[in-house]
Amino acid sequence: MSAHFDAAELRSRFRQDGVVFLPGALDATALAEAERVFHWALSHPGPGAGPVLLGTPGTFYQDQANPDSFPAWAPFLRETVVADLAATLFGGPDVWLMYEQIWLKDGADTRRTPWHQDLPYLPAQGEDLVVFWINLDPVAKADSLEFVRGSHRGPLYNPSAFNPDDEAANLFDPATWPPLPAIEQAREQFDILSWDITPGDVVAFHPAMLHGGAPTRLGTRRRTLSVRFFGEDARVARRPHDGMANVDGLKHDDGGRHPLKKMALAPDGVPFRHEEFPRLRPL
Repeated sequence: MSAHFDAAELRSRFRQDGVVFLPGALDATALAEAERVFHWALSHPGPGAGPVLLGTPGTFYQDQANPDSFPAWAPFLRETVVADLAATLFGGPDVWLMYEQIWLKDGADTRRTPWHQDLPYLPAQGEDLVVFWINLDPVAKADSLEFVRGSHRGPLYNPSAFNPDDEAANLFDPATWPPLPAIEQAREQFDILSWDITPGDVVAFHPAMLHGGAPTRLGTRRRTLSVRFFGEDARVARRPHDGMANVDGLKHDDGGRHPLKKMALAPDGVPFRHEEFPRLRPL
């Protein structure tokens, strides 16, 4: 890991706040690898590729959990600092890739992403889970991803259905999942964190964090890698819809090949492990 980060302090802040900002974490070689895999993913769309929030202006495109992507992503994930950063946040040697994702926003003002948590969409739970948000273009703080500090320690809320016509629409049965708080309508009541982003920076957050935002403005482009890792303390969490809700591109037809889909059907609470998840550390 880069010498300008204090490992113990980073780990403590990650556990307490649920999110840490790592300025300049990627050197020129790692950033070039990030650019390479982004363009590889654009030119090799997987089963989960396609538009997001159809009917809204501009390009809002993603691709994720491509079961054939790892050979192309391996140099970025195994030969740069990214897996070491995840191991530092976990406080242990073990790091696996859960899945990769890219985003492209371009061509118009795009609406902010609704406040949500990632974890209700995923069949996982535990301390050793992290998402890396890596941008290949500068992002002003006003347009950056925002987080409610410490919200990973709170409840899991009924996740957003990402309905372009109704931002408040929920995905699961309201009888068993509490509604998402109306953060945008009462921002002063929440401890919200965000940062100016320069290419090479990494924002690392626990997937139970409440987060949202990151719109784009006409004339700007947003190219983003969102990479999810897990470590020793990761267990299966059974979710409605067999853990693969038809939202956010995860319920795509890849023939059930991605190990994430296989773990979604495993018993609740068992270790989140499958031999097909790429092991990144130790090599």
